Amino acid sequence: MRLSVVGCGYLGAVHAAAMADLGHDVVGIDVDAGKIERLSRGEAPFFEPGLQDLLHSGLGSGRLRFTTDPAALASAELHFIAVGTPQRGDGDGADLSFVDAAFAQVLAHGADGDIVVGKSTVPVGTVERLAASIPADGPDLTLAWNPEFLREGHAVADSLTPDRLVFGVADGSADSPAAAALERVYARPLHEGTPLIVTDWATAELVKVAANAFLATKISFINAMAEIAEVTGADVTQLADAIGHDARIGRRFLNAGVGFGGGCLPKDIRAFSARARELGRGDSVRFLDEVDTINLRRRDRVVRLAAELLGDEPAGHRIAVLGLAFKPDSDDVRDSPALEIASALRAAGAVVVAADPHAAANARLRDPGLRTVDTAAEALAGAELVILLTEWTEFVTLDPVAVAGLTAERRVIDARNALDPEAWIRAGWDYRGLGRRSAAAVGVS
Repeated sequence: MRLSVVGCGYLGAVHAAAMADLGHDVVGIDVDAGKIERLSRGEAPFFEPGLQDLLHSGLGSGRLRFTTDPAALASAELHFIAVGTPQRGDGDGADLSFVDAAFAQVLAHGADGDIVVGKSTVPVGTVERLAASIPADGPDLTLAWNPEFLREGHAVADSLTPDRLVFGVADGSADSPAAAALERVYARPLHEGTPLIVTDWATAELVKVAANAFLATKISFINAMAEIAEVTGADVTQLADAIGHDARIGRRFLNAGVGFGGGCLPKDIRAFSARARELGRGDSVRFLDEVDTINLRRRDRVVRLAAELLGDEPAGHRIAVLGLAFKPDSDDVRDSPALEIASALRAAGAVVVAADPHAAANARLRDPGLRTVDTAAEALAGAELVILLTEWTEFVTLDPVAVAGLTAERRVIDARNALDPEAWIRAGWDYRGLGRRSAAAVGVS
């Protein structure tokens, strides 16, 4: 099929490359000329494992191209809208200006019979509003919504072999022309057994925000349990193991630590709450306000714990920060707990030296005063406190005995509960996890 992808940020660039890999002729369109130039050279404008190879393959085959010219929309029969929906500057709601601008471009250059498919995460009711905005003398367009479920660090696999596909069409019928067109788009993964749900617009819009709300709730729940564990002497990791054996609960995403961040979960749960209030159903998701509060509170907990270990005053003390991205296998520092903690400690007067294999440059753009180095060894040199904030493999697998030879003091905060406490304690470290027992409680010497 001939496809366009409007918006070539994280979602759009990955989606365009994946669609070309599935055999379609794809044009990616974005207003950012610098981004388009890089993508046209096969350079990913952000770190995502596997994307570079996918871009090279698509460009080399001739099935993939990128442009800033919206007139290129005329060459496609199906248009994906994959622009950002950030949090509004004046509240918690989603900023839909990019979605509206993208749809206006399709209206200007699309043709009768074209299908417009949303990928962006939007408040429920958005598709209905867009459909109502099509002028009487405009093109006869069919609208559908196909929410994305990408995990940063796994976006290529999630695009090519998704764990489910959701098509939201006007009448909710699997026999609709829009559903049939999308089945052609995703013919390969559907043939390989990917589950498909065809539903109405509103349900499709709710799927992504509901999934993110549930995930955020699960993460904040175990972090709330960590807060209880810290004052009772319980171990939250063993607690998670025990309740995770219950098939109704499951162990995944029950890892207590510093909480979630990134460009999706935080802003999506806030936008969901804002939309629910607009619909007169704010009470239905009021719990999400507490989910958000618990999540942010865990960042403060790490800052307070660092001060406690340094004699209640971090000023002047050298702290090694391992990780700045909001999660491993990503260079994304949007709403990153790691970066926020590093910046807070620096603002408190600590000498913070941070390392991250891919996110350091982005972190410096957000906090120009932050000192970053290329390797963990450089960050650790002379440190009085080590804080693991992003669980990159090279940080989690550090040898605590070897690391002890680099630092000035053996103090470590495992803010992701990703290290082996006994190994670090045996190597002489004052180990502190979040919701985990101390060295004295563990009985390791």
